[in-house]
Amino acid sequence: MAALAAALAATAGATTSVTVLSTSNGALGEILVSAGGRTLYHDSAERRGVVRCTGPCAVTWPPLLISAHARPLGGRGVTESLLGTVRRPDGRLQVTYRGLPLYLYSGDTRAGEANGQDVGGSWYVLTPAGVVAATKPTTTGSTGTIPTVTTTMRPGPGPGVNR
Repeated sequence: MAALAAALAATAGATTSVTVLSTSNGALGEILVSAGGRTLYHDSAERRGVVRCTGPCAVTWPPLLISAHARPLGGRGVTESLLGTVRRPDGRLQVTYRGLPLYLYSGDTRAGEANGQDVGGSWYVLTPAGVVAATKPTTTGSTGTIPTVTTTMRPGPGPGVNR
């Protein structure tokens, strides 16, 4: 019985860690990524320490999870003290940065992609400062937009009346 207890104790201490890194993205600047180089996102509808993306949402946006006995690690360019966890409604622990839950995007098929940036006007990449990365144009040159002009019409004398 003592051997079983020792084996269980050893197993409970054997956990995997999650490392969050910073990398340079040509369009977005310095962003947070997983150890495998996958871009990390935050849902702007979620506040610090609150998880709303569950069910089908969590299939499209898989949460960055960690085992109960592990802690997230800060790699190159990341302030480790800004990393933490939040308990999801299903009981699992999700990695946070500055209290904001982190997610991967199912539409990113390889390291370096950031296809989830600004999806639905809610999903954004985070910078190492823990703020949303501004979307930058991916093409150069003028967009050729025409400014809107507003004209105010004032009633005047009717037709055929000279002033």
